[in-house]
Amino acid sequence: MKNLLPGILAMAAIVVASNILVQHQFGAFLTYGAFTYPLSFLVNDITNRLQGVQAARRVVLAGFVAGLACSFVGTQLHNEFGPLVTLRVALGSGTAFLVGQLLDVTIFDRLRRAAWWRAPLISTLLGSTIDSVIFFTIAFAASLTFVEPWNDVSWAAVSGPLLGSGPEVPLWVSLATADWCVKFGIALFGLLPFRLIVAKFSIRVA
Repeated sequence: MKNLLPGILAMAAIVVASNILVQHQFGAFLTYGAFTYPLSFLVNDITNRLQGVQAARRVVLAGFVAGLACSFVGTQLHNEFGPLVTLRVALGSGTAFLVGQLLDVTIFDRLRRAAWWRAPLISTLLGSTIDSVIFFTIAFAASLTFVEPWNDVSWAAVSGPLLGSGPEVPLWVSLATADWCVKFGIALFGLLPFRLIVAKFSIRVA
């Protein structure tokens, strides 16, 4: 458990920071939380490479618990529009995190003997794609209004050009697309710190 502490603390810190930063807008389609949250996949993959699949799952569980705590706190805090975290957002966030991260763990483990970059890149891209799809669908799709009928998310269904210049889509689709694009970029740039950190600590772990 002691060896897992850095991973657990890093994951919890990323989850907490992302839950705070998601309250602050960055441009038309993003929040600042979009830039910190993808780092959770990097922590997951480093743990998986250095300590194995079971250790990675424990780190994911720690992040999930931290996320639940943040969601609970968010439901108790209000602004002029209501609680900072609604039921749909909390449900979407928790489900997306757990499914996306555990998928990342599984895919990474299956690819761990391939070229060093394949496991972190492919597992992160697939895990983060599922994460974005699940979260934005549960939180904002009009077809799931029955989950929380008293929460008006009609603003998310307003049609507009995809990312401001593409085909007409509901706003939440543009939000999800922008979120995924950031995750894709960080997955690519994250290969360098993954390589450096694993190289530095793999001998010590062995």
